[in-house]
Amino acid sequence: MNTPRIIAESAAYIRTLQRPDGSIPWIDRGIWDAWNHGESVMGLAIAGHASDALRGLDCLVERQEADGGFTGDLGASVPLDDDNRRLVPGTPEQARDTNFTGYVAVTVLRSLLALQAADKAERYWPMVDKAIEFVLRHQTERGDIVWRGLDPYEALEDVDSLRAGNASLYKSIECALLLARMVGAERPHWESARRAIGATLRENDARFDRFGTDRRRYAMDWYYPVLTGVLPTGAGRARLYARWNEFVEAGLGCRCVTDEPWVTAAETAELALACLAAGKREEARDLLENLEPLRANDGGYWMGWQFAEDVIWPYERPSWTAGAMIMALDAVEALTPGSNLLIRTVLPELPETAPKPDGEGLPAFLFD
Repeated sequence: MNTPRIIAESAAYIRTLQRPDGSIPWIDRGIWDAWNHGESVMGLAIAGHASDALRGLDCLVERQEADGGFTGDLGASVPLDDDNRRLVPGTPEQARDTNFTGYVAVTVLRSLLALQAADKAERYWPMVDKAIEFVLRHQTERGDIVWRGLDPYEALEDVDSLRAGNASLYKSIECALLLARMVGAERPHWESARRAIGATLRENDARFDRFGTDRRRYAMDWYYPVLTGVLPTGAGRARLYARWNEFVEAGLGCRCVTDEPWVTAAETAELALACLAAGKREEARDLLENLEPLRANDGGYWMGWQFAEDVIWPYERPSWTAGAMIMALDAVEALTPGSNLLIRTVLPELPETAPKPDGEGLPAFLFD
């Protein structure tokens, strides 16, 4: 596997999709949200495309709404064409997703570390500050955060909370706290909110199934608590082993859901990151090598492989799939500063065990 070449070609593909305002849609025909845009921006930063990555960060600043949230398209609502092969963007449903909003903290910090541009933290701090405050206004008394902004007169308890989304927010708030250190800000209530999310995920898991939806079939709900450091290393490794054979199709990759014969490049890349977080580097490398057949000749990765029919499906190469692959490859090979940000808990919940910060307010290992 020629990692430098794959990263370069994947980033080149992302660049073909970036629009003049810095936004990066899923595909050339549209679909935009802050989370998937962020995956692509981080991919550009890791690949060394500084100006494009910074344009992507500036786009987030411009698109943030007054209360700190972001309105994005719901990609899952986009239909396929009559041949059941390609997405038809049209006018997808939209939402103000709390996880997608909080993820701007990960996007900013990972990008600045890769670009060795910590001096630009002040430029993006107001956006991150407002985004996290928006997120925390949607935290329930039980500690979980509902998945979207509320409609008028709607109560928090009337909206579902997602396991994978809350695990992602656990990491997003960690990154926001690290950015706060960089700019000399203090946000102790963010620390408390993050601890509450972690406690809910570890001790009240049923909270995420309270509306009667059994999400155990989704790969993201399986590996995200491991990937984002919610679980200690040993417990995370045990969680992956417990259901590995349900989700991982040998030689192909990770299924999106257990009951469909469909492996996806993005889930496989994220599972590789989860393996790294659990100390399983060889498993991570094997997963990424399995995706070689999904790599397109002119850059990027096809979304997935329907292995019962032996076809690429759908016939799309989302920008964020390329971004996820770049981040996973970078983490496996430790190529750029901050490559371990997504696979290492930088701020353990017990303050006395936290690494000592360097002069920038961040643990020195992030700059390795």
